[in-house]
Amino acid sequence: MYEQKPWLKYYGDVPASLAYPRVTMYEALLQTVERYPDAIAYDFMGYTSTYRRFIADIGQCANALAAAGLKKGDRITISMPTTPQGIICFYGANKIGAVASMIHPLSTAKEIAFYLNVSKSRFALTIDAFYGKFREVMAETSLDVLILTKISDYLDFVKKVGFYLTKGRKIPPVPADPKVRWWKELMAGVFPVTPEVAMDTDDLAVILYSGGTTGTPKGIMLSNMNFISEGMQVSAWGGLSKNDAILAILPIFHGFGLGVCINAAFMGGAKSILVPQFTPEIVAKLIKSKRPTFVVGVPTLFEALTRDPVFQNTDLSCLKAACSGADTLPRPVKERFEEVVQRQGGSVKLLEGYGLTEAVTAIMATPLQEYREGSVGVPFPDMLAKIVMTGTTDEAPVGEEGELCIHGPAVMMGYLDQPEETDQTLKTHADGLIWLHTGDIVTMDGDGFFYFKLRLKRMIKSSGMNVYPAQVEDILYHHPDVKDACVIGVPDEAQVQKVKAFVVLKDASKAGADMEQTLIKHCQDHLIKWSCPREIEFRATLPCTLVGKIAFNTLEQEEIAALKACGKYCG
Repeated sequence: MYEQKPWLKYYGDVPASLAYPRVTMYEALLQTVERYPDAIAYDFMGYTSTYRRFIADIGQCANALAAAGLKKGDRITISMPTTPQGIICFYGANKIGAVASMIHPLSTAKEIAFYLNVSKSRFALTIDAFYGKFREVMAETSLDVLILTKISDYLDFVKKVGFYLTKGRKIPPVPADPKVRWWKELMAGVFPVTPEVAMDTDDLAVILYSGGTTGTPKGIMLSNMNFISEGMQVSAWGGLSKNDAILAILPIFHGFGLGVCINAAFMGGAKSILVPQFTPEIVAKLIKSKRPTFVVGVPTLFEALTRDPVFQNTDLSCLKAACSGADTLPRPVKERFEEVVQRQGGSVKLLEGYGLTEAVTAIMATPLQEYREGSVGVPFPDMLAKIVMTGTTDEAPVGEEGELCIHGPAVMMGYLDQPEETDQTLKTHADGLIWLHTGDIVTMDGDGFFYFKLRLKRMIKSSGMNVYPAQVEDILYHHPDVKDACVIGVPDEAQVQKVKAFVVLKDASKAGADMEQTLIKHCQDHLIKWSCPREIEFRATLPCTLVGKIAFNTLEQEEIAALKACGKYCG
């Protein structure tokens, strides 16, 4: 059945299969440059670069890296916000066959040491403000060369002065260090021209990281083909062209930001508007001034935008699509965003998609012309998806819940130096294909539309019944007093786990026992009794992950710590 791809009839003009060039990421980008040399590749705070200039800068970077000693198979850690330096280095390293290990620029010194050692990085790129953290751990790593750059390197004179007066002058000067090279000098230097290195399309090209919120981060090994195929699939799905612009809000250490906002844009010849620092105010002003055609982000972004006065008064007729991913999209968030868009001259719907870093990022999305309530859409071209009964490789009947498995060219090579974890996730099924077991519980309807339920590890078992946090959160979001909500399972002797909700109210002064009972009663009116919260805790804010998702696991850890402190936890 899955080989028949029932979802194909909803593809519209999107081809069912794409012809992927068996090249490196650099060579795939070069093909775009040849098609659109004078189109704008990226816009960074007013600094723009054509594709012709972009590829020349990448070549200069590759020459400089090679002259400094970076070779095929070496790893370079890129610890950068979304800036020209970060993306130029990303493709420059690929040109000479090196592997880019992408990490958050705000990583702590201990985290930096971990990432450098697990990736065996000899080179790293970061901004001058973070030199101290790298210096602190340099002796315990194999780092040979630390390339430093300044945010102001790509700003015009006025913005450079503004940056210096607000932030730049607070950055401590970098002392003389034999391991330090400066980006500006490397990009202005004269080096031997480095030819493209013979690198296979299936070779390791990028390491991204996942799982750091619940334990030691896992390095996810992604090939050239993984990035090329996923980028081309997203580009084809959105019909990206040189006439389009996408806001690169999500950071480049994250698969969503790097795979969709950067690489997919370049696969289609579109313009990527680089956003080095995210706030709703910054994004709203960029939408007003830059008029992008695509906005992608997490649900918290769209919720924040709808409350922003600039966004509320911006002409939004420029938008061709708005897509939410990386977390469950609450229906009220969708409705409020669409209400503002429609009022401001736009017609787009806020569509959901689905992806995971183990397949670069997005691998399915809602067709632009076919909306299904609660669906994360259908698989992209050349991606197969099926549902298996949990703990097995046996397909579940249509309509029944099970674990989502995916197969296709975007699926990772495996976890870095973790063969057992890899074998638990990548499994050969009876059809002879290798399927990625996502750990996500979903259903599929007869037309091939998928419906996300929850992460397998997030399901709450209360009194022997399955409770889905996303379902409870959705009900809470529908209450007019609720701004944010997160539901977790708390260890409980009587129920194994009891359902607890954390809520941020629109008006904090209403918090208290009466509001708690009001919200519990609201849930009881819409849910079976074992799904309803037994307790609600009001918070001013909820913890978030590095990309803006509500960090439910942080709340779980806090609850377990509190139970341990009073001797009530035996887990």
